[in-house]
Amino acid sequence: MKTIIGVRFKAGGKMYYFDPQDMQVSAGEDVIVETARGLEYGECVQGNTDVPDQTVVQPLKRMVRVATEADKKTLARNKKRADEAFIICKRKIMERGLEMNLVTVECTFDMNKMLFYFTADGRVDFRELVKDLAGVFRTRIELRQIGVRDEAKMIGGLGTCGRELCCCSYLEDFHPVSINMAKDQNLSLNPAKISGVCGRLMCCLKYEHEAYAELQKVTPKQGSVVDTPEGRGKVITTQMLRGTCKVQLDESPEHTLTEFQCVDCCVVKGACRNRQNAAAMAEERRRMAEQAEKQKKEQAAADEASDVPEEDAPVEGETPAEGAPRRRRRRGGRRRRKPNAEGGAAPQQAPEAQE
Repeated sequence: MKTIIGVRFKAGGKMYYFDPQDMQVSAGEDVIVETARGLEYGECVQGNTDVPDQTVVQPLKRMVRVATEADKKTLARNKKRADEAFIICKRKIMERGLEMNLVTVECTFDMNKMLFYFTADGRVDFRELVKDLAGVFRTRIELRQIGVRDEAKMIGGLGTCGRELCCCSYLEDFHPVSINMAKDQNLSLNPAKISGVCGRLMCCLKYEHEAYAELQKVTPKQGSVVDTPEGRGKVITTQMLRGTCKVQLDESPEHTLTEFQCVDCCVVKGACRNRQNAAAMAEERRRMAEQAEKQKKEQAAADEASDVPEEDAPVEGETPAEGAPRRRRRRGGRRRRKPNAEGGAAPQQAPEAQE
């Protein structure tokens, strides 16, 4: 087991583990810790805690001391100097004509380094700008290009809900958000309604996505064919949070919807979904049944007409008896004569003269 403390450097920022060096630190106290970029002033948000060794990333940085009144005055002086550096850097950017937007400036606690955060549409050659800033502040200068979501986290603001932005209040890390999350929640795909102040999809779309994913497993899709306690029909609308759906039953009049619980509806796989409504489906089934019945009757009538005995058929040249069925004439008429070698019809032989 390893004893650690959790330190946060910004409000709503990520918490980092440090070695307390056998000192007892309580949550809420300010501390001075050693980081990769020098000494930093932070707030302890998690007191001395024993955690397994595999959860700690080695080597673990150490805590130097608990912050004193002199450290707090140094922190206030550094913030004032960072504000002055922001104004000077903005002026230098305008003089150089660089296409970049300065977001904020930070200074390490020991003033060993100054960090300038900016946003830009593409790559920016700021080598000359770094030389100008180093000549003014006489310390190490570092410029970092960040994204629009990081910019909103640093600056802060109010969201469309009227509350402080999640990213700058308590959200430690950014989670990937996709447009499919808005589709699963049946939200409007208008970018103005599902985008935050940073211009990206709102982080809060991630919060309820798991709940909607579970509800989709028991909710039939709109337009699917389902079997309900009152018969088969087509799903017109669904309410996932209420667990209900409105169905147009096949036997009900058009534009009449019946509400059912989603758990009481069973989706019919392979059923046709591209019908205009359930009434049209019922009408088509009735028409197909009538057509099949008509074909059966025609086939039966044709079979009765073809069952005529040959011995009852009249001989050629005889007049059929009265009341007897007439012989059906074969199709095709008389047989054609074979053509002769010249292509014409063969001449008929003259009948022998009668004596």
